[in-house]
Amino acid sequence: MKINGVNCVFHHLGIPTTEKKPGERYSQRFGMYTSDSSCQAMRIQWHRFEPGSPMHPLIQTIPHVALKVEDLDRAVKGYNILLGPYEPLPDFRVAFIEDSGQPIELVQTTLTDEQLWERVKSDSVLYRK
Repeated sequence: MKINGVNCVFHHLGIPTTEKKPGERYSQRFGMYTSDSSCQAMRIQWHRFEPGSPMHPLIQTIPHVALKVEDLDRAVKGYNILLGPYEPLPDFRVAFIEDSGQPIELVQTTLTDEQLWERVKSDSVLYRK
């Protein structure tokens, strides 16, 4: 799969929820809670939003696929950008785009999945207390 000629690989699925989930991490910046599913087949994150969250309504209400890209700046060109690009972790850049009403998260990183998910738990500016 390609976006603007940039190779894309599945990274995770993000699903909005109104239910509290075990192990939620809170982001004051975005007024949301994130938790990881125990699904073994693929990485899934649950996102629960507080009233008044500044996140775009599409991100708050529609599940999104996250794709790993080689060149984030090139991949987002021409799309309506819902969020970012920004760097929630060192060596990890993120942007949300809209494609025909569907939010899509694009990530660019040199981190392995193992390094990334460990850093999310301990080093992300999104979830600092």
